[in-house]
Amino acid sequence: MGKNLVIVESPAKAKTIGKFLGKNYTVKASVGHIRDLPKSKLGVDVENDFEPQYITIRGKGSVVNELKKQAKKSDKVYLATDPDREGEAISWHLAYLLGLNEEEPIRIEFNEITKDAIKKAIKHPRKIDRPLVDAQQARRVVDRLVGYKISPILWAKIRKGLSAGRVQSVTTKLICDRENEINAFEPEEYWSIDAITQIDKKNKVDFKFYGDEKGKIELHSKDEVDLILKSIKNKDLVVKAVEKKERKRSAPKPFTTSSLQQEASGKLSFTTKKTMIVAQQLYEGVDIKGKGSLGLITYIRTDSFRISDEAQENAKNYINDKYGKDYFKKYQNNSKSKKKIQDAHECIRPSYVDLAPEDIEDSLSKEQFKLYKLIWERFIATMMADAIYDSQNISASIDKYIFKTNGSKLKFDGFMKVYSFSSQEETILPDMKEASVFPVKKIDPKQHFTQPPARYSEASLVKTLEELGIGRPSTYAPTISTILQRDYVEKKSNSLIPTELGFIVTEIMSENFKEIVDYTFTADMENNLDKIEDGEIEWQNIVKDFYSPLEESIEKAVENIEKVILEEKTDEICDICGSEMVIKFGRFGKFIACKNYPECKGTKPILERIGIKCPECSDGDVIIRKTKKGRIFYGCSSFPKCRFVSWDRPNGEKCPKCDSFLVLSKTKTTEKIKCSNKECDYEK
Repeated sequence: MGKNLVIVESPAKAKTIGKFLGKNYTVKASVGHIRDLPKSKLGVDVENDFEPQYITIRGKGSVVNELKKQAKKSDKVYLATDPDREGEAISWHLAYLLGLNEEEPIRIEFNEITKDAIKKAIKHPRKIDRPLVDAQQARRVVDRLVGYKISPILWAKIRKGLSAGRVQSVTTKLICDRENEINAFEPEEYWSIDAITQIDKKNKVDFKFYGDEKGKIELHSKDEVDLILKSIKNKDLVVKAVEKKERKRSAPKPFTTSSLQQEASGKLSFTTKKTMIVAQQLYEGVDIKGKGSLGLITYIRTDSFRISDEAQENAKNYINDKYGKDYFKKYQNNSKSKKKIQDAHECIRPSYVDLAPEDIEDSLSKEQFKLYKLIWERFIATMMADAIYDSQNISASIDKYIFKTNGSKLKFDGFMKVYSFSSQEETILPDMKEASVFPVKKIDPKQHFTQPPARYSEASLVKTLEELGIGRPSTYAPTISTILQRDYVEKKSNSLIPTELGFIVTEIMSENFKEIVDYTFTADMENNLDKIEDGEIEWQNIVKDFYSPLEESIEKAVENIEKVILEEKTDEICDICGSEMVIKFGRFGKFIACKNYPECKGTKPILERIGIKCPECSDGDVIIRKTKKGRIFYGCSSFPKCRFVSWDRPNGEKCPKCDSFLVLSKTKTTEKIKCSNKECDYEK
C-alpha cells in the first residue's frame, strides 16, 4: 500500500493530525496561503470579467516544490484545510498548483482535530465546493478593488501609508460616529429618592421611589422632588404588596467567535487579536504531557451554536458523574445561522470534555490555560440546569407615593456552579407582610445627569459589527488591528477613540464613497457573498454591480478632494535652522519636524509631559514613555543626561517619612498613593 498525502495549513496542525493517521500517511503544511493576488499591482482584470491574476506568493516556491514532489509519489492527496471559505479557497489553489482534479473527492474537512474526527473525514472525502471558493474570490476581488483604487487617492490627498477597506472604513466610521454622538450629547437632569427603612433591630431595607397609584413618575427637577419630600416627611412606610416567586436563570449559549472575543475581553482582558492567536494554538494542537499533541478545542471561526450529539453525550456523562443528575439539562440545537457552511460547523467547545483545565494546566502557557478554562467552563455550563432563585418584589407606600424594593436568594446554583457572573450577588430581604408599618430612618434624594453613550471597547465593537452584519467572525480581529495600525483609532484604557486622521479619512470616505461606509450596504454585500456560496448567483455579477458605481465615484473624487495638510503648531524651535517646529504624521505615527522639512531634517520625538518636574534632576519634565511591547513607564525628558525611570506615575509630592517621591499605584481593584522607596511603607 502506497503513501497518502494530507495537506494542512500549519506545521502545528500537521503534527497533531500526523499522530492520528499512522505510517501510511504523510502530513505536510502549506504554511498558510500559497497563491494570491500580486501586491505590486491591482491583479484584477476589470476588462475581462474581473478575472483574478493569481501568482505564487513570494517565498513559497520551496514549499510548493516540496508539496509537488510529495504529491507525485503519493497514491492519494487529501486537502485538509480549514472548514470555511478561506480554507476552501486554499484547497482550490493547492489543487491548481499540484495538478489535482477538483471534481475528484480530494477535499476533507473536520470541525475538531481528534482521532475520530480525522478518521471519519478520511473515509468521506468530497470534491472542492466551487461556490464556496467563488464566495471567497468575490470577497477578495471586491476588497482588492476598494483597497487598490481608493487608497492611492488617500495617499495623494493626505499622506502615504493610508488605506481604505470595505470593512475597515465602515468600522472606523462607526467609532467616529460614536465620538460625534458623545460630543453632541447634552446631559439631562433626573432625580432619585431612596427611603431607608428600619425593619427590625438587624435589618434596614432601601426602598426606591417609583411613582404613585397611577403609575411611574419621572423626576426631572429639584422642585418636583421637594414637593414629594414635603408630602412624605415624618411618615411611616406601609407595605402594600409582597410578591414571592421562583426565578430561573438559564445557562448561556456556547461560544461563537464573536461571543468568545467579547467574553475574553471582559473576563481575561484579552484583545480580539490575542484571543484569536491563542485560540488558534488550542485548535491546532498543544503538546500535553503523556498524551502528545492534542487539538483541545473545535474550529474557532464560527457563528453556529450547534453541538454534535457525541459531544452532548460526553458532556452529559461528565456532568452526571461530577455534579449529579440534577445538574444536567438537555441542550436544544437551534443554530442562529442559516448558512450552509456555518451550520455544518459547531460552536467553539473543548474537543475532549474529560480534559478539565486543571488537569492539563502544567502543559499550557498562562494565556492558553486562561482561554481554555473559559471555553471549557462555558461549554459545560451550557449543558447544565438553570440556576433557581427565590425572589421577592415588595411594593410599599409613604403617604400617596409608591416605593419599591426587590431581593433574591440563590436556591439552586445549577450552571453557576461552573460558570459564574460578576453580577450575581444576592440581595436577601427579611420577611415582610402586607399592611406592615415600618419607620423611615432616612430619606435620600439624589441628583443625577444622563450620561453620553460609552465609547466602543473592542468587545462592544465586535458585538455591534455582528449585530449590523458587517464582516464575518474571521474579519473582526484583523480589522481592529488594521485601524489601530493606520492611526485612524487609538486605544486608551479599554476605549477606542478616533484620531484626527480617522475623522479626516472618514469624512473623505463619507463625502466621496458613501456606499463603502454605509452600514446597510456593507451588510448587504455579506448577504450577497452568502448567496454566491449557496450557488444562487454568479460571483462576477456581484463584483460588476459593485464596481460600476465605484469607478464613477473614483473619477469624481480625484477632482473634488482637496489636499489635506496634517500639521499642528508647537512651541518647539528647530535646533538646526531655528525655524518653528510642527507636529506631522509619518508612517509610524506623529513626530515633531522642522516647518521646512524635508529641506531641513530637524526632527524630535513627541514628549507627553504629565505636568511635574523630574524628582531626580529637577531640570527635566516627567514624560510618558513606552517599552517595545507597549507597556507605559515614566522617565525624564532630559534622557540620557538623566536616567530617572518609574513604572508608577509620580504625583509631584514628597514622602513625609523618608522624603522620596510619591507615586500613584494602580491595580484592577485598587488605587493608592505610596512611597517610591521600597523600604518605606508609607501610603494613603
